[in-house]
Amino acid sequence: MFSSIVVPVDLSEIDIAQPALDRAVALAAMTNASIHLVYVRSILPVTFMEYVPPYFDEEQQEDCEKRMKELVAKLPLTDKSKVTTAVRMGSVYNEVLAEAESAKADLIVVGSHRPAMSTYLLGSNATTIVRHAPCSVMVVRTPEKKN
Repeated sequence: MFSSIVVPVDLSEIDIAQPALDRAVALAAMTNASIHLVYVRSILPVTFMEYVPPYFDEEQQEDCEKRMKELVAKLPLTDKSKVTTAVRMGSVYNEVLAEAESAKADLIVVGSHRPAMSTYLLGSNATTIVRHAPCSVMVVRTPEKKN
């Protein structure tokens, strides 16, 4: 069914990515698919460059790669050798789509929060990924919190 699954994660909002990770792990277990986790770092505006230390980018990259490895370690998979990680820099949807092409993905599993007025007007990364993906996309919503 699926052989290569890409899962975009936001390391600052793991709670949004967790349901997508859980779904991807379940699908991979059923189909023996590989999982490719991708985190996209934002590009720092040029106007801030004079305020950051010289090795800022390298340190951020290393920190993100470490956090991705920690995330993989927590996944309930018996064979973690089929999980790869990538930390990219740029716009989220462009880099996720590039990772999907690179991994020859046949599925992208993306987490999404409940829509708010701002996302209706501006769109979201999940929306753009769905529109432009070279493969099937599964959007997994975070469960609503009950009061």
